[in-house]
This record gives sequence, structure tokens and C-alpha cells, in this order.
Amino acid sequence: MGVDEFLTGGRLRRITRWGEPVMHAPTEPVTVFDDELHTLIRDMFTTMAESHGVGLAATQVGVGKALFVYDCPDADEIYRHGVVCNPVLSLPEGSERNFESAEEGCLSLPGAYQPLARPDFAVVTGQDAYGQPIRVEGTGLLARCLQHETDHLGGTVFGDRLSGRLRRKLYGQAQELAHLYPDDWPLSPKATSAVDKPASSPSA
Repeated sequence: MGVDEFLTGGRLRRITRWGEPVMHAPTEPVTVFDDELHTLIRDMFTTMAESHGVGLAATQVGVGKALFVYDCPDADEIYRHGVVCNPVLSLPEGSERNFESAEEGCLSLPGAYQPLARPDFAVVTGQDAYGQPIRVEGTGLLARCLQHETDHLGGTVFGDRLSGRLRRKLYGQAQELAHLYPDDWPLSPKATSAVDKPASSPSA
């Protein structure tokens, strides 16, 4: 069975915010690939879609397990979706590594974006929803997403990778927009604003 069975039928979960302990601690490996895990995966896809994200780690719904889901375009603007349990990230080295700077956001710090340079190609290996080996190659935004979500599972948020100046700007943006996002968002919907960020800057 493929990942398509998990794309619908889940329930919304609250998105965890930066500062909550689960967001800043390493996760535990997934060892049991059962109905409970599949329910979590289904809920994560539903929550990600409702929040207009391109990736979501289990820590972002308050679960300290090493898995993430994604529905994200690659460099060719082809949307790819999947789930990776126990991911191991591999990046090019030396002259093979090309950095691309682009605005990055996070559903767990909603509304705030700052530029961050990351390699434009990434490979993640791990296991699928049934424990079978899986390998995902990412280019463009998908490469960024794979790095962002794997970071989450190690307790790292992308703000940790910013300079102090950009981190302060990021937090300032988040504070300005905090009134739009209820504490239980997306269980309660986001308030509307005339200055919403364009959809060209997706969050993960």
C-alpha cells in the first residue's frame, strides 16, 4: 500500500510552537509500524494541508517520534508527497555542494520568514509507514523541506541556523502577527489580515 491512503481522513491537531520542550529535544526512533502510527501520519497530512504547509514533523503536533510528512514541489515544480520515519540526511560535500538562499518559514512560528542558505540538493533515507526502506532525493524547495524537517527531529528549528540579527527580525515578525494565530491553531482558524505573506513563501 502507498502513501496516498494517508492523505485524507485524518483529524486536525494543534501545531506545537517554538519554545515548547518537544520542539527542542531529540526524538525517539519509530520502532512499531502499527495502526497508531498510521493514525498519526494521517492526522499529520490533514494538519499540514489545513495549515498550507509543505512539510510537518511529528514534533510539530507534540509527538516526540522521528518521522515527518511532506507535500512539496521540487525544482521542476512537481509536487511530491510522502512520509519518512527515522530519516538520515545526506548532503553533497565539497565542490558538489551548492547553496541557495531563500526565505524560510515554519508552521511552529507562523507568519515569520527570513532568508537562509541551504544546499539545493538533499537525500533522506529511512523507512516508510510500513517499515520498508525508503530513499527520497530532493531538489529546490523539496531539498530545503527535507533538511528543515530532519532538523526538527533533532530538536533544531531553522531560527537556530540564522545570525543573531536575522533571528531577532524573525521573532519580531512572529510577535507582530501572533494575534492572528490562536494558541490552538489550526483547530481554531487564523484571523484574516490585509498583509498576509504571499503563498510563494511556504512554511514547513
